[in-house]
Order: sequence, then structure tokens, then C-alpha cells
Amino acid sequence: MGINQKEILQEIKILDGGHICSPKGFFAGGLHCGLKRKKHDLGWLYSIVPANAAAVYTTNLIQAAPILVTRESIEVDKQIQGVIVNSGNANACTGEEGYRHALLMRHYFAKKMNMKEEHVAVSSTGIIGEQLPINKVLDGIKMIGKVEESAANFEKAILTTDTTQKRACVQLEIDGKMITIGGAAKGSGMIHPNMATMLAFITTDANVEQEALQSALKTVVDETFNMITVDGDTSTNDMVLLLANGLAKNTMLTPNSPAWLHFIQGLETVCQLLAKEIAKDGEGATKLIEAKVIGAAGEEDAKKLAKSVIGSNLVKSAVFGTDPNWGRIVCALGYSGVDFDTENISVFIGPYQLFANGLPALFEESEVKTYMEENNEIQILVELHEGESSAIAWGCDLTYDYVKINASYRT
Repeated sequence: MGINQKEILQEIKILDGGHICSPKGFFAGGLHCGLKRKKHDLGWLYSIVPANAAAVYTTNLIQAAPILVTRESIEVDKQIQGVIVNSGNANACTGEEGYRHALLMRHYFAKKMNMKEEHVAVSSTGIIGEQLPINKVLDGIKMIGKVEESAANFEKAILTTDTTQKRACVQLEIDGKMITIGGAAKGSGMIHPNMATMLAFITTDANVEQEALQSALKTVVDETFNMITVDGDTSTNDMVLLLANGLAKNTMLTPNSPAWLHFIQGLETVCQLLAKEIAKDGEGATKLIEAKVIGAAGEEDAKKLAKSVIGSNLVKSAVFGTDPNWGRIVCALGYSGVDFDTENISVFIGPYQLFANGLPALFEESEVKTYMEENNEIQILVELHEGESSAIAWGCDLTYDYVKINASYRT
């Protein structure tokens, strides 16, 4: 659907400093339990009442034990009240023992927080293929209530190779009630469209019917998290989890509600802000790349083309080298699998047109290079003149540091 930026400015307030605990009734925290050397590695999130839950999971056929346990929890009555998350170990490809460890995380957290086990979601991120040191995690769960809670500590606890914490929050009015939507995310490497190594947790105090909530999340994820890529790898642990506890006391939202699209717009704003933060924080990245395709014959065509450009290692390398190489962009369009008239293509980097109607355009290379050197966000625009559909994808440049980080990730 895409966000109308003008309407956002009029109707949706982006809260600077807002976070996952800004919606009524949500609390979170994090601590160090020993999975990492020093940094926080165990986080928790909970609502004071059970919340309607929606989730979208990794498309990787190999799915980690926490994903399986969370699926089972949500299937019981479509509600979640608490989330327990560890970083430093993915608990993936760990067999029956790994599954048992995920169940133990759920059991002990539910007991600690006085919740039903089926109202607890479990999430893990980190190294794949090593058994989770479960005793360290369980000892960490025992510490909940003895350490200060904060959204910031939760944000720290879910990180792996990330260099920054990622948060977003908006407010909007529905039925005369102020609705808040907050979120926290992690993701730096193994990021690719269709849910890659990333976790996102979104909370809202809106009252939303559960099936509608699931539909809304799927729609918004397709427009945001599924439109980012860092390195083309798709992980075993990825999940976007959305909780709506209804404490704003608005009339229950459904797709037939007059304010339904307004709610969707608020949710999409939060997810887009988080998605861009993930792309910007790609491992070793120095620049965010935004590829926008307009004039495509259909929305799916536009998405494929934008993803193809943003996923090209040659395009990403050119951006790192501040090289206005339109040929790499055109090449990525050509192998996208989309059929289009090659004589209608126009390509821009920033305000500069490099390719016009299928032919190289006259431009001052030094001016484009200066634009690429001086800006941390590089915009690529592709015009197709085939129809009226458009799409935007986000990624980052490919640097020497990406190789260094991933060559030594285990240590």
C-alpha cells in the first residue's frame, strides 16, 4: 500500500524518545546472563494483560526451536502476554535438546511472571548450531524483578553484531482515544527480503480484532521489513511479533472500521522506521541506499525491480566507492525477472539523471560523486513509464568491514 508521507505529517505523530514501553501497560527489561562476554544478552517484554498477538516468521525451511515454540503458544488462543529473548546463541539446528531448552525458557519465564505458558513467546538470536547454555538463561530469568526495567535495556539485550539500538514510536487518535504504537528491533547481517536475520517486537495499546491484526501485520511487513536487504542471506530465527493489549479502550478495530487504514498507516510508519534503521546498520555499512521504482506495470514488478537493485553487490560496492555507475543499476534491473521495455528506462542518483529512455544521459560525474560522498543516504530512482505502480526498497553499501565482521563472527 505504501505510506503517504503528507498524511503522516497531518495525522500521525512520530514520538522522539518513544519506545516499546510507550503504549499503555507494556514493560520491558534486559540484563547480562553470561551468553556474551559483557553485554546484555537476556531481554523480556510483557503486558499487564494478555494481548492479541500476530506474528510473521522467517521463510527459511530450517526454523529455530524458539520459532516453533512461539508458533505453538500463539496457536492456543492467539494471545501473548510476555516475551523472553536471548542473544548470543540462536538455539537453531540444535535438535530435540534445543527444543526442550526453548520450552524451558517459556516455562520458567511464565512461572516467574505468573503467566500462562501458552501466553509466552520465545526468541533467540546469535550463533547457529551450538546448544544454548540453558542454566545461564534460567539463572538470568531468576534475576527479573531484581534489576531495573527499561526499554533501553531490552533494546540492548536483543542485539548481536548491531552497532546501534533500534526503536520507533508513533501516536494517532482513533475514536477520540490516543493510540500508541511502539517497537524495537535488531538486525545487521543476514538481512534479505522475506524476513531475514532480524527480530522486531511491536506493541500497541489499540484494541484490534486478532484476525485483523494478523492481516495488518502481514500487509505491513511486505511493504517494510520484506523490502530491506544487507547481504542476501535469510536466517533461521527471524520474527516480527505484534502485541495489541487494548488498554487504549477504543472501539475494536476491524477492516470494516472507519479508522482501519489510519491504524495500518501508523503501524506501517513504525515498521518502516525500524526497517530503515536495520538497513542503515548493516554490518560494516557506511551508507543507507534507497531504491525507488516508479511507473511499473504492477506492484509486484516494482518490488522485484527495487529489490534487485538494492540486492546487487556491484551496486552496493559502487555506492561504497562513491562511483555513479549507472550500468550496474541497469544490469540489476535486467536480471530481476521483470519484463519491461528497455528503451523506456530512466535512472537517477539523487537529483542527477544518469540514464534517459534507454540511453546514457549527459551528466557531470564529479557532481554526482560529490553527492555520494557528502550524503549518508543515497537515493536511486528508476522510472519505467510502463504503468502507475511503485515500490521502495532499502539496503546499504558493501564495505571491507562487512568481510572482516563475518570472517570472525564466532569469536
